[in-house]
Amino acid sequence: MTRLLLTFLLSLMSLYSIAQNRLTIVELNAENLFDARHDTLKNDYEFLPTSPRHWTRTKYWEKLNRTGQTIISCGEDSRGWQLPDLVGLCEVENDSVLFDLTKRSLLRNARYEYVMTSSLDTRGIDVALLYSPFSFRLLKADTIKVSLIADMRPTRDILHVEGAIANGDTLHVLLLHAPSRTGGEIYSRPFRKHVMMQVSNVVDSIQKYQVHAKIIVMGDFNDYADSPSLKPLYECGLLNVSAQAKGKNGAEGTYRYHGEWGSLDQILISDNLRPYVLSCYVNDAPFLLEEDMKYGGVKPRRHYNGMRYNNGFSDHLPLVLRLSIP
Repeated sequence: MTRLLLTFLLSLMSLYSIAQNRLTIVELNAENLFDARHDTLKNDYEFLPTSPRHWTRTKYWEKLNRTGQTIISCGEDSRGWQLPDLVGLCEVENDSVLFDLTKRSLLRNARYEYVMTSSLDTRGIDVALLYSPFSFRLLKADTIKVSLIADMRPTRDILHVEGAIANGDTLHVLLLHAPSRTGGEIYSRPFRKHVMMQVSNVVDSIQKYQVHAKIIVMGDFNDYADSPSLKPLYECGLLNVSAQAKGKNGAEGTYRYHGEWGSLDQILISDNLRPYVLSCYVNDAPFLLEEDMKYGGVKPRRHYNGMRYNNGFSDHLPLVLRLSIP
């Protein structure tokens, strides 16, 4: 009888562990993930074989595999290893690049599917969401066009993806790449705040028809967690779980400029996801870093140092969010 009871309890424990679904979400600025072909409608001359960078197909495929290696490394966990379920990518050029990344690179056996924007950004860079169809069932994807204000150049659209996760809940993911700081932080601040206002309007509209909607907003904000531009997002009830994210190997943020660490990448969640947060950290695996010869310490091992080919990964490190979904 005791043996039967023990077997029954072990079975219950096994079922319980299966029920504790973990969802791993990654945000990464891939740093100029361009193919080596010219798009006649875009200013992509910097990444062509004839450019000063000599951006060849060989370098392109190296970059794809480096990006895949980065994503795979985000699946490491104390309980083992598992591929990320959702990956938000910034600075990807087009659908062809996403096809090569998901179907022909190191990631080809991961069987990721993807959705992406097609923006009016002059350089031709967009945002894309990779998702595992085994843990995220796509329900809807749409693009929010960013309207322009005075002196603002065309920028990346906002991607809104709605899907069902393993426990049947619906998850809304908004992915963005805010306008850069070109011209200075103060000059360009209104452009980023304008984008954040549009994101907050989308969040409000979601919550109006789904009162308990579970929402994640992530991307390259080109601003820090305490920047004024993020105020509209905090005012609509979003929590920045990446504000204090750090790495294990020296990274104090996702980006390093002139020896100073900071996080231009952010992940925000609706308050009803707060109880399910296990961790949010910067993936600074040693192979993603290199020695900072000028300022000391380490920095992201980017693909180019200036115009010198560095055969690295990205100038941004990935953010990793782990959720335990009951």
